[in-house]
Amino acid sequence: MQIRPGLHRIQAPLGERFIAMYLFEGPAGAVLFDTGIAESVPGTLLPYLSSIGFDLERLRWVVSSHCDFDHTGGNAALAAAAPHAEFLAGRADVAMTEDVEKLIRGRYGEFAEPDGFDDPPETTAYVRASTGLVPVERALDGGETFDLGDRSITVLAVPGHSPGHLALWDAQNSALVISDAVLGETVPYADGRAAFPPTYRDASDYVASIDRLAAPGADLLLTAHYPVYEGPAVAEFLRSSRAYTDRIDDVISAELRAAGGALTTLELIHRVASDLGPWPAGAAEYLIFPVTGNLERLAAGGAVAVGARDGIRTWEWVS
Repeated sequence: MQIRPGLHRIQAPLGERFIAMYLFEGPAGAVLFDTGIAESVPGTLLPYLSSIGFDLERLRWVVSSHCDFDHTGGNAALAAAAPHAEFLAGRADVAMTEDVEKLIRGRYGEFAEPDGFDDPPETTAYVRASTGLVPVERALDGGETFDLGDRSITVLAVPGHSPGHLALWDAQNSALVISDAVLGETVPYADGRAAFPPTYRDASDYVASIDRLAAPGADLLLTAHYPVYEGPAVAEFLRSSRAYTDRIDDVISAELRAAGGALTTLELIHRVASDLGPWPAGAAEYLIFPVTGNLERLAAGGAVAVGARDGIRTWEWVS
């Protein structure tokens, strides 16, 4: 659907959730932000473009917001349909945007060795089956612009969920398109129920990115997995997302102090999960992403010591 002049939200199924892709178009061409999974392109994106009479020859740029498979998995399918389009990604995410095995090992499998946590085999198989990648032709650092003829779209570097996460700013429409740069208090199913925790990774970068996104005073905030936010709802979503990082700090700090000794990340998560969200046990373990980010921030500040027990990383309150 067209949300604002020349700005379209294209929502594709993602199991019980959805993935929203965004098309910015003007007289000088168009930029697409994310391609979903492999099936999103033939199943949703191309039919939508056809329905609005969009000529694929006008698609000049395809920007991957970040490396996750549900944002890049359709890249190969779209490259086959629009071979002239230039594919771009945030510099720090390029390697995992080009190679699904690097993505699986470096992002989804990050906690397997230090913490004993990994995706189940069926999830990894689904990632491989749903992902078709292509080389990134140009790395972005933030500050670049796309000239659409009637307006310019500005690239913003907003790390935290991933190191190379990008957002796009459409000043003429007062619209921020942020994908997964900010994740609220829970990631929802399509019907609004809580699916799993907000999986930001670097707490310090994440908070700084939220503050950066609040600065323009956007009237429209567009994400990949959440409803459309307009007017006062924009600032409220950013505020509540930032507040949730403080909530994690408060909860894990109190639990570590009460423990009187070292805890592994999963031990800590199992103790605090019910205080941080409504997810079932399996989904709650994905708190390992934000909780690790907050623990690393506390460790950098000297409040928490990092150790090991039987080869598994531990955390202990020392402040």
